[in-house]
Amino acid sequence: MMKELPRNIELVEEEESFTLMENIKKYLRYWPWFLLTTIACIGIGYIYIRYAQVTYNTVAKIKIIDDTKEADIASDALALLSRNNKINLENEIEVLKSYRILKQVVEEHHLDIAYYEVGKVKSTQLWVAPFIVEKQIEADSVQTPLVYDITMDAQGMRITDANDKVFTPNLKEPDSPTAGIPFTIKLRDGMEPKFYEGTNFRVVLNPIKKVIFQLINDIQVQATSKSSEILSLSINGGNIDKNEAILNTLIEKFNRDGVLDRQLVSKRTLDFIDERFIYLTQELDSIEGGKESFKRSNNLSYIEADAGASLLKKSETEAEVNKLENQISISILLKQSVINQMDYGLLPANIGLENTSLNTLVSDYNKLSLDREKLLQNVGKDHPTLVALNEQLERAKVNIIKSVNIYETQLKNSLRQLKEEESRAGSQFARLPEKEKMLRSIERQQDIKENLFLLLLQKREEAAISYAVTAPSVKIVDYGLTNSIPVSPKKIIVYALSLIAGMFLPFAVLYIRFTLDTKIRSRKDLEILNPEIPIVGEIPLFKGTKSFLEVNDRSILAESFSILGTNLSYLLPENKAKGGQVIAVTSSVKGEGKTLLSSNLSLAYASLNKKVLLVGADLRNPQLHTYFNGNSGQKGLSNFLNDPGMNWKDCLVKGPGNNGLHHICFGGPIPPNAPELLSSKAFAQFLENVKQEYDYIILDTAPTMLVSDTLLISKFADATLFVTRAGLTDKRLLDFSKNLQKTKKLKNMAYVVNGVGNGKGKGYNYGYGYGYGSEK
Repeated sequence: MMKELPRNIELVEEEESFTLMENIKKYLRYWPWFLLTTIACIGIGYIYIRYAQVTYNTVAKIKIIDDTKEADIASDALALLSRNNKINLENEIEVLKSYRILKQVVEEHHLDIAYYEVGKVKSTQLWVAPFIVEKQIEADSVQTPLVYDITMDAQGMRITDANDKVFTPNLKEPDSPTAGIPFTIKLRDGMEPKFYEGTNFRVVLNPIKKVIFQLINDIQVQATSKSSEILSLSINGGNIDKNEAILNTLIEKFNRDGVLDRQLVSKRTLDFIDERFIYLTQELDSIEGGKESFKRSNNLSYIEADAGASLLKKSETEAEVNKLENQISISILLKQSVINQMDYGLLPANIGLENTSLNTLVSDYNKLSLDREKLLQNVGKDHPTLVALNEQLERAKVNIIKSVNIYETQLKNSLRQLKEEESRAGSQFARLPEKEKMLRSIERQQDIKENLFLLLLQKREEAAISYAVTAPSVKIVDYGLTNSIPVSPKKIIVYALSLIAGMFLPFAVLYIRFTLDTKIRSRKDLEILNPEIPIVGEIPLFKGTKSFLEVNDRSILAESFSILGTNLSYLLPENKAKGGQVIAVTSSVKGEGKTLLSSNLSLAYASLNKKVLLVGADLRNPQLHTYFNGNSGQKGLSNFLNDPGMNWKDCLVKGPGNNGLHHICFGGPIPPNAPELLSSKAFAQFLENVKQEYDYIILDTAPTMLVSDTLLISKFADATLFVTRAGLTDKRLLDFSKNLQKTKKLKNMAYVVNGVGNGKGKGYNYGYGYGYGSEK
């Protein structure tokens, strides 16, 4: 058993390989269809590539600059080494794709006006047209696209609207509007209408909101990686110049927007400091005038300071007092600025306060003020978001005032303590004249104002420098770059899909056809469905001649039946003592060629010098006479069965040829009781008589599907040929023939495949009436 296993495996593999090759050959027979379909699909792919809209991908890259790090460098050198990214890239992406920024891009390039060159098959969008269109109506007034066709020739320009109304603008006065069209049109420099004769153009005025929202969908912005500060901007479009111009302009507008935000803060600081300069100048003039008057009235020119070790503490105390009074003055100025601020404008930032929380509150207030100004450009004063921002700003002002009051109280407490300490130290200088003391007081006030003036002057210079040389908010890594290879259509993919479609479509059609095909096509079908029933012959399909009429015929048709007769000889019993061999020829239904096969088989045996009798045993629908120039009423088998007393030889006629070995017994007149006649003793007696005279008796019987005639006489047959026809016999009918063989209702049964090569047989189904009977 173990030795047989590898051999069985080899047999299975050989059968699978053979089946695979058979399936491949079955499809290869239709190779012209595969070739034609492939050529057609590739042609369709070529047409698609030729006329499809070409789309290119343009990519630009920018790096977002973190300006907070630049501000920290002065105070903390370690900020350069910090890796903390304070930039929220999602916020930057939202700003880049905001309606406000993209509206500036659309307005700069007039993207709401589209130019097309109209072709025979497709229209191509132009970025630079030979003429320029300028709207003469409000942008928001266009609610639906307005389409205008433009043609040019030597006589000028003609514009046709959607209602086929024609307008002729005056190109010599391009700025003068043309009645009926909502725009002016002028030629570009160096352009002449005659250069574009025969070329059709189209101008489409689109709603600006629609264009902006479409741009929001078309532009894709994403970070190159999670830890990167670089954003990648991309857009797909049919015009390379347009794609690159849109991305480059978007980057420019985004950068300008960030720069403008920082310049607004610097500008507000400059304005605040300029206002304080006027006040401080007046204060210093007053103090200096008072000092001059005091010296003049007291005849003082110069007083030496009574310096010494005892004065060191007093000097330090005075310095602290000056610093505190300076902070108190600045805080008072900031509070007055907050109180006087009525329109939620920007507050002065970084004016010298040494309170970090106050500086943070002022910075947060300025950010909210900038957001309010931006929002105010797009919404009304009663918008909920604007109202919420106003409330936040009001609360921020209250917080700033409270914080200033607390800080001022702290400073005054500290100042009071320092002054008490200064008073104690001053008691040591009671020897100094009162005049010197008063002069010191005046000079101290002068120092406070001068220090404040110098501080504000420094801040003013810083703000002026920041305003003049504001750093950009982005660094351009790459301007808009377009790959020369379009993203669609891709030739390789289109041709590949065309090739696949060209191979798949005929395969799919053939597969469906083969799957739904219930007809027998070759002996292979019989071998698969009924392998236990042998197949003794295949008769090819012949057009024209259906039979050979001479026993010595050597045509291909005759040779195929000779082979059938030879194969059939192996099924017949050898050395039969009772006479000739009886061969019954039958089929499932009408039209499968049993009469043709019976006739030609009998001629094939006769050509081998065998005495052959061909009997028309199909009494219900005799067709044998049509092959031998007989007639349906000719004397035959039915006459003998109705009158067994007659001489059976009177029912015979000579077959074709002159050798006298072939005879025919036609069916005779159609009887009303065919089953009764065939089951009578007369039919058995007829066969006994003819077997003594002939070597082969071939019975052309009735189909077995719906009549029982053949089954009644099958017991007399030594072999039964069951005829199937390629392209006609349904595979479902083979179960019926298999059952006949299994129940032994047909003796020594074998298949014959008729009409091999016929792929266009008529359809058959069980609903088709057999209609058995006389045909006129």
